[in-house]
Amino acid sequence: MAIKDEQQPLHILFLPFLAPGHLIPVADMAALFAARGVKCTILTTPVNAQVIRSAVDHANDASRGTEGALAIDIAVVPFPDVGLPPGVECGPALNSMEDREKFFHAVQLLRDPFVRFLAENRPDAVVSDSFFVWSADAAAEHGVPRIAFLGSSLFSRACNDTTVRNNPVEAAPDDPDALVLLPGLPHRVVLRRSQMFEPKKRPEHWASMQRGNAADQRSYGEVFNSFHELEPDYLEHYTTTLGRRAWLVGPVALASKDAATRGASNGLSPDANGCLQWLDTKQEGSVVYVSFGTLSHFSPPELRELARGLDMSGKNFVWVIGGGADTEESEWMPDGFAELMAGGDRGLIIRGWAPQMLILTHPAVGGFVTHCGWNSTLEAMSAGVPMVTWPRFADQFYNEKLVVELLKVGVGVGSTDYASKVETRRVIGGEVIAEAIVRVMGDGEDAVAIREKAKELAEKARRAVARGGSSYDDVGRLLDELMARRSSVNV
Repeated sequence: MAIKDEQQPLHILFLPFLAPGHLIPVADMAALFAARGVKCTILTTPVNAQVIRSAVDHANDASRGTEGALAIDIAVVPFPDVGLPPGVECGPALNSMEDREKFFHAVQLLRDPFVRFLAENRPDAVVSDSFFVWSADAAAEHGVPRIAFLGSSLFSRACNDTTVRNNPVEAAPDDPDALVLLPGLPHRVVLRRSQMFEPKKRPEHWASMQRGNAADQRSYGEVFNSFHELEPDYLEHYTTTLGRRAWLVGPVALASKDAATRGASNGLSPDANGCLQWLDTKQEGSVVYVSFGTLSHFSPPELRELARGLDMSGKNFVWVIGGGADTEESEWMPDGFAELMAGGDRGLIIRGWAPQMLILTHPAVGGFVTHCGWNSTLEAMSAGVPMVTWPRFADQFYNEKLVVELLKVGVGVGSTDYASKVETRRVIGGEVIAEAIVRVMGDGEDAVAIREKAKELAEKARRAVARGGSSYDDVGRLLDELMARRSSVNV
C-alpha cells in the first residue's frame, strides 16, 4: 500500500483569503507546484474563483505537454448566506462596517466546506491563509499538515511577531509622533506611534492578531512569497531565533503565464487596452506608474495633491484610479490637470483594473508610487523598478522600512497615519510627492544608486526562481518533505 501511495502525486489544497491580493499569489504559487507534478486544488467561492480563473486556465494551458506537470483545479463552494448582497464576496466590495462584520462571519462559516473537503479528499497538505485561524485546528483534527501563508515579507512577519508578543505601542508615550522601537530584530526598526496599529482602540482585532500568530506557530510551517537573497537576515531570524519553519518560493508572479489579465475578474479595464501602446511612445525610464492596490481609499484633497505632485514632477505618468477614488473628478482634479492628458502627452489615467506586471516590466517605466502592499512591492523588485513609498495600513509601513531603509530601493513621501478608508489621515502635499518622484527618477547620485540596487534585486529575483535557484530548491525541499511524511504515515 505504501509503495502505491508513493507513486501517486502529492495533493495540496490551497485556501486563499477572499481578496485579490491574497488570491492572485496563491494562484501563482499553485502554478509553481503544479509544474513540479503536484495535484493542486484551490478552494474558494464563485466570485473569488473568477478573480483567478484566467490565471489558472493560462497555467493549465501552458503545462499541457510538459512532462510531469499537472492541471490546477478550482473547487468552488457557495459563499455563506450572511445577509450580504449577491456577488459581494470579497474585501474590495465591502462598503460599510456592517458589511465587514457580515463578511468576517462568512469567513468563519467556510470552516464547514473546508472540513468536508479534507474528509472527502485527504490531501497531503493544506496551504491556508493566516486569516483563516480556524484552519490550523481543523487540519490537525484530520491529520493534514497545515502550512500558513499570508502573502507578506519575512521582515513584515518578524515585525508583526515582536509587536504581538511585546506590544511596544502600549509602553510608548501617548503621542502620535512618539517613536516606537520594535525589540529583538536583526536591525534597529523604529516607527512613529501613528504608523502602528493601536491595540487599545481595537481590542477584538488585536486578539485576532494574537490568535492568528499562535495558530501559525503551531502549524507545520509557513510558505513565503519571497526569496533567500532578498531578506537573508530575517530568514535566519525567523527560523533560528524564533524557531519557525519557513519555505521561500517567490517571487511567485514570475511563474505567471497570465501577466496580461491576472486578477482581472471582469476583463480588462477599457482604459487599460491602450496603455502599453502609449508606453511604447515614451522614452526609457521616463514614466512613473501610480497604483495603490484594491483596498486603499483616498479623499478628494489627497487625490488633488497627488495630481499636483505628478504635474510638478515633470515626469510622464500612468495613474491607476480604482475603488479608492469614488468621488467625481470635479471634486479633486486641479486646474490644468486634464490638459496634461490631452492627446496622451504627459499622462494616462486607467480607471479600474490595470495589467500591472506588464506595465512595471515596460522599459518606459522608471518609478512606481505604491502603497507598499507586498504583491506590488515584490513585483516592482522583480521588474527592477525603484519605488516611491506611500503606506496606508496593515503591513505596509513595515514593507516601507524594508524598501527604504534596508534594501535602499525607494524613497518615502512621509506617510505617517495607519488608517483604513473609514478614518482620516494627514494630507501629503504635492511638493513632497514631486520631490520623492524626482529622488528616484532624477539624475542625482542617490537616484542612480537606487536604480542600480533595484536592477540588482531584479536579477537576484530571476535567479531565485530559475532551476537551481534558492526558491526553486525550497519548493523541492518542501515537496520532498511532504512525500517523506506521507510514506512514514502510511508505513
